[in-house]
Amino acid sequence: MKKHFTLLAFLLLIHNSFAQHQEIAEKPEIWKGKTNVNIDSTSLLSVFKKGSFNGHFRYFNMNTINEGSLTDYHANALGGGIKFETAKFHNFQFGVSGYYIYNIGSSNFLAKDPTTNQTNRYEIALFDINNPDEKENLSRLEELYLKFNFKKSTFTLGKQLLNSSFINLQDGRMRPTEVAGIWVEFNELKNTTINTGYLYAISPRSTNKYYDIGESIGIYPSGVNPDGTKSGYATNLESKGIYILGVQNESVKNLKALIFNQYVENIFNTSLLQFDYKYDLNKNSKLLFGFQTIYQTALNDGGNSNQSKTYFEKNANSQTFGGKLGWKSKTLEVTLNYNRITDRGRYLMPREWGRDPFYTFLPRERNEGFGDVTAYMTKISYYSPKKTFKAYIGVGHYKMPDVKNYKMNKYALPSYYQTNFDVSYDFQGFLKGFDAHFLYVHKFNDGETYNDQKNVFNKTNMSTINFIINFNF
Repeated sequence: MKKHFTLLAFLLLIHNSFAQHQEIAEKPEIWKGKTNVNIDSTSLLSVFKKGSFNGHFRYFNMNTINEGSLTDYHANALGGGIKFETAKFHNFQFGVSGYYIYNIGSSNFLAKDPTTNQTNRYEIALFDINNPDEKENLSRLEELYLKFNFKKSTFTLGKQLLNSSFINLQDGRMRPTEVAGIWVEFNELKNTTINTGYLYAISPRSTNKYYDIGESIGIYPSGVNPDGTKSGYATNLESKGIYILGVQNESVKNLKALIFNQYVENIFNTSLLQFDYKYDLNKNSKLLFGFQTIYQTALNDGGNSNQSKTYFEKNANSQTFGGKLGWKSKTLEVTLNYNRITDRGRYLMPREWGRDPFYTFLPRERNEGFGDVTAYMTKISYYSPKKTFKAYIGVGHYKMPDVKNYKMNKYALPSYYQTNFDVSYDFQGFLKGFDAHFLYVHKFNDGETYNDQKNVFNKTNMSTINFIINFNF
């Protein structure tokens, strides 16, 4: 116990004031608090003394209610951490952060549902999915970086937070996904941001260590191969790293254009093109338009010459396209969203790295791993005038390929309807620094399950209820 207390004391030297579901387009400003980034000191001692600490504590309660006699689950997690970043020294800064999590009362994640012989899906991800029985030794060194500031730009080397189209925080559990590598944000061109980098390791959400790029793919459940056999790519992929280039331009008033490419050496390449436009109706309201397309192709053998152990089938490719139409005022936003994954092949992106970038995404389910998908989603959001209260209702219909169409359905997920109700509140006054978040999700089955409860358990005809309290300082 003394060892754990010492480790906790150290790690509480070292999170995530981030909103529960940050938009991918936003920067990962996950730590709140004041910083002394404008101080350029003359000694290393003053650089550290004038640095900044930011802290975060989180309580997370999650419950899954499955259909009929299928097993239900619950979890209670409590965690905390602190980040330290130095003041500037000749435009350089050093940062370090860490986090510690306690399981303070949860279901037995090792116990299998007697009907399906399957285990928990959602609650286990609050902790370490590789050690589901561990309740106390859940610590992680998260950030450890050296950053160089050049005018409006930054160059960061080491372990850091990243929020890009395909690799992002996906902060829907206790801790977000972290990456290790070189990341450049170049802001010296007017109305243009260029992001580029090389990543050599990833620490996925719900894990406690960093993995090489090939190792990081397959930590989560891996589904089946296109021929229906169990996927065998976990621990069998080789890659020298991920190369990323993204250019975002806002030269045209109210138009945001994004070109993004992610090259995963030896495995696959993904390119994205996206346009988001706001049309001013008057000073208080706007029309919203969006278009997105993604194209993927395999590289070499897709990660392994043995196709039963590869990630992206050799010579395979996929394409998606989607759109958004909406209206927004100062307090209300309504959107109609559409996405289509064509039948050219499965859209693949390691779930360990981030969530879907689709306009139709709703938290707690993804359309990654599927082809021939048609999705519709409408969302109504409300923001209080002072932005202390936020709420949204989202309803989506996701037409999936048949669960026995293994070539297009990696995870045997039937078609479904999904409804989300999400509320968050930032406290003021005496409780300033606290925020509370409630998320209720229900998924209704709309596809053929062939009377196999494996196609229902933790997938459809189920609810998940989440309640989170954060304290940031």
